[in-house]
Amino acid sequence: MFNKRTIYDAKIKNQTIIVRTDYNVPMENGVIVNDLRIRASLETLNFLIENGAKKIIVISHLGRPEGRDKTLSLRPVAKRLSELMPDANVSFVDDVSGPDVESAVRTLKKGDILVLENLRFFAGEEKNSDDFIREIIDCTGADLAVQDGFAVVHRAHASTSAIAREIPVVAGALLEKEISTLSEVMDNPRKPLTVVIGGSKVEDKQPMINNFLSIADNIVVGGKIAADGYVAEDPKIYVAEDFDEDSEGNKLDVGPLSSVKIADFVNKSETVIWNGVLGKVEDSAFSTSSTILAKLIGEKFGLTSVICGGDTTGFVENLVKDNPDLRYTLISTGGGAALEFLSGKSLPGIEALEDK
Repeated sequence: MFNKRTIYDAKIKNQTIIVRTDYNVPMENGVIVNDLRIRASLETLNFLIENGAKKIIVISHLGRPEGRDKTLSLRPVAKRLSELMPDANVSFVDDVSGPDVESAVRTLKKGDILVLENLRFFAGEEKNSDDFIREIIDCTGADLAVQDGFAVVHRAHASTSAIAREIPVVAGALLEKEISTLSEVMDNPRKPLTVVIGGSKVEDKQPMINNFLSIADNIVVGGKIAADGYVAEDPKIYVAEDFDEDSEGNKLDVGPLSSVKIADFVNKSETVIWNGVLGKVEDSAFSTSSTILAKLIGEKFGLTSVICGGDTTGFVENLVKDNPDLRYTLISTGGGAALEFLSGKSLPGIEALEDK
């Protein structure tokens, strides 16, 4: 059960509301490659409009800039948001505080949305600065903050942590769905539960493996972790045992024998959590096992399925574009946040939310 206040508990009507989204979308030459994270914010934004919010100010970040960087401006994101919400007036200002922001906020009409510039252009964001977030609140006149950026709640930044020391913060629709679904598969999963772990950094994944040893019926380890010789003594952990190799002998994908065994685990499961691709998926020659797994999960009727991790969700999202009938319970927008949550760690941005 989600024990924090949400937009469904808060007073929305006639309130000026800051919404912290995660618009850290992939970009190529100034063009958005995948707008999943923008679309994921629409439920919250539409709810605020429909329930009479006075003004809505969206704050977010993009990339890891060192100071201002035109290539990482949120202007293209605001444009895409405007296209996705044709009935709303979406505007943009290339700052987060100061006279330009104050002027832009004054001109907002009821239900309008203002997108501010990339928070990480300013050092105060990652320093978790009270002064920085207070300037944003003062310039916007915000009464309430909505935390809807699940992918950033594992960071103690000004927009996830310090903000709660200034105004009340409640969860948005996306954040509630993410946490509720992840909590359910940890605390009360439909059994059997299989956890599939891939990727390349064993130090990142070991805490999740440890956390699920007492919960899962099966844990499958693939990807570079397995290729590099991961060893497990617990009988419920299956480590991929054969691999497809390139001409130089590099193990770049899980092989057919292991793929069949992984498929058998999935076919016998009622819940599957998948974090980390099984091979070098950016090369189609070595994406076979991940494609088989994604399709198997997405085609199994009644399966509770959680896909998490940046590379994994991106891979599955691209697959869904060509296979729209694939269905998943949750394709998480949180990479590191989902991994830390599933590893049993406390997330600062969740702790900062008001309790029910």
